Amino acid sequence: MKYFYGEYDGSEFPTQDKLFGFDQLMQFIMQYGEQALKAIEQMMQNPKDDAQSDLLEQLMKDGMLDKDGKGKLRLTPRAISRMQRKALMEVFANLRTGQREGHERVTPGLEGERIEGTKPYQYGDPVSELDLHQTLRNALSRHGLPGREGSGFEVQGSGRPARKPALLNPEPRTLNPSTSIRFDERDFELHLHEGVTSCSTVVLLDMSGSMMRYGRFLAAKKVAMAMQALVRGRFPQDTLDFVGFYSGAARVPEIALPLAMPKPVTVYDYQVRLKVPIDQIDRAPQHFTNLHMGLQMARRILRKRTSENKQIFIVTDGQPTAHVEGDFVYLLYPPDQRSTLATLKEAVVAVREGCRVSTFALIEDYWGMDWVGFVDQLARLTKGVAFYTSSGELASCVMESYLSGRKKKAYIA
Repeated sequence: MKYFYGEYDGSEFPTQDKLFGFDQLMQFIMQYGEQALKAIEQMMQNPKDDAQSDLLEQLMKDGMLDKDGKGKLRLTPRAISRMQRKALMEVFANLRTGQREGHERVTPGLEGERIEGTKPYQYGDPVSELDLHQTLRNALSRHGLPGREGSGFEVQGSGRPARKPALLNPEPRTLNPSTSIRFDERDFELHLHEGVTSCSTVVLLDMSGSMMRYGRFLAAKKVAMAMQALVRGRFPQDTLDFVGFYSGAARVPEIALPLAMPKPVTVYDYQVRLKVPIDQIDRAPQHFTNLHMGLQMARRILRKRTSENKQIFIVTDGQPTAHVEGDFVYLLYPPDQRSTLATLKEAVVAVREGCRVSTFALIEDYWGMDWVGFVDQLARLTKGVAFYTSSGELASCVMESYLSGRKKKAYIA
């Protein structure tokens, strides 16, 4: 049995008498999930003081908390939306300087807002987006107005002598309506737009037992909710799905995300070798790391998407300790090479299907460095990217990768 110690950061558990304000209450719920809702139910039944009772009643009136048919307390969609917006503001407040807020691609076309600048015309570009001013300027600079041989400027029928090119002549001139200007393909310039491209992303959240340490899962959950708010508000054409992987794997719906928690450790043997039928995986210990099954589920989800770009984000703190073979799931600790190879093969298949794979390795533990070899292999085989980060920096890494990755995968025909 190994023991690992970390430095206490001085923060105390938020006791009932200190849970005042919506933000503090929502932080409490995100950190402790269903246990937090049970604690709030007890607070409602036995309030410590009038202020606490008024707060909870106000949350019910405001539609932040509700009860289901069995009288069990639950979060409302309104509360979840507010939590997502708050998480998004926290994430962008901490983004590193110099990173863009959006993930648009710059391209000629009708979609998106027009921005400053032009580009030369290429075959197939929409002529409706011609910048007439710049196009005319190019034509006059290269060809001038038609006139006598060797003249750079002459108005037809004027009888006036040739002059310097029009762009260099400061005197205004009135052109004859019959004047013709020569254009060729090199003269055409098009407006630039912030083009719109769609992206489908699946975030694989490690829900194994070790994710409870150092606030790892709380950090992962916050960035997940921030991404939900970003996609809904700014990129509605995108799709975003979350899959939690542990001894098995399952999709995490939006309404369940704030209450999701890592699986508790139930087996403490120094060596575990279990073979479980896949349809009975819920009866097995749940705290293992089955990234293999998570990738399988992500592939199935993205296969149904028609977006131009597809991404898989993996947030994990350890190498795989479980995998699928046929109709069985193998739970193997210490990590076994069979689980590693099965996971790497699945990731390569995802890339062949057009997915971009990014891995976010949480490495607060010094001892955790012994598994970075797996992350390196994963990045090399998938030609993806790997981030070695702490929980505090996870949000910035994930959001910046999402914003930039979608731009890099936008191809212009």
